[in-house]
Amino acid sequence: MNRINQLFQSNPTKLLSLYFCAGAPKLDNTAEVIKTMERKGINMIEIGIPFSDPMADGPIIQEAATTALRNGMSLRKLFSQLKNIRKEVNIPLILMGYLNPVIQYGFENFCKSCNEVGIDGVILPDLPFKDYMEEFKPIADKYDVRIIMLITPETSDERIRFIDDNTDGFIYMVSSAATTGAQKSFDEQKQAYFNHVHSLKLKNPTMIGFGISNKQTLESAQANANGAIIGSKFVQLLSEEKGDAEKALDRLFEALAK
Repeated sequence: MNRINQLFQSNPTKLLSLYFCAGAPKLDNTAEVIKTMERKGINMIEIGIPFSDPMADGPIIQEAATTALRNGMSLRKLFSQLKNIRKEVNIPLILMGYLNPVIQYGFENFCKSCNEVGIDGVILPDLPFKDYMEEFKPIADKYDVRIIMLITPETSDERIRFIDDNTDGFIYMVSSAATTGAQKSFDEQKQAYFNHVHSLKLKNPTMIGFGISNKQTLESAQANANGAIIGSKFVQLLSEEKGDAEKALDRLFEALAK
């Protein structure tokens, strides 16, 4: 069974997933960051594929992507860094990036490489759902790679149900239609959105991301979904700690307690 499905079957509530950009701030410590995250209790990891035009990302993740590209990170190099990761890490690993580098690599080659190194899922925010259904899903299924789709407060119930019926793993609930970045709290409008999605009784688990950086936003996300995804806050701390994941995680946990 795919590790994403295993996670939600065995430990379905109050999950914490973290995102970081591979190659930033250091080029060669991707595996070390992942191993440290698992050791410190993170449930699932999103590994960012740096891209020159990350349209869904705020300034912190954009800066990390620029740093990673300057450092020489590429998709081929990332797969090389992950070659032996499954000898030491058991939690689900997801690649998150944009379609352009994946298409350049070749989608079937990409899924094959994911399967070979033990990547469980992929998030491509700019992948049109029609293209996913017609071209990408059969290939991803062949290599047991889950394509994770995003929904926002603007996504219609009909489309949410269509996504739910045609994907597997989990659904990524974006807390707002804005780009990524920390928020101090989730307002009533966002809470209403969370409650509404919950009321749809989807078959897939849900994870809430974008804007989670403190106790209030973390607890709200974990109360309204199977768990929370944190990106910008951890990316910022990892940069400030010059790639020392242990120190960055300690600071993150401290911030999440306030």
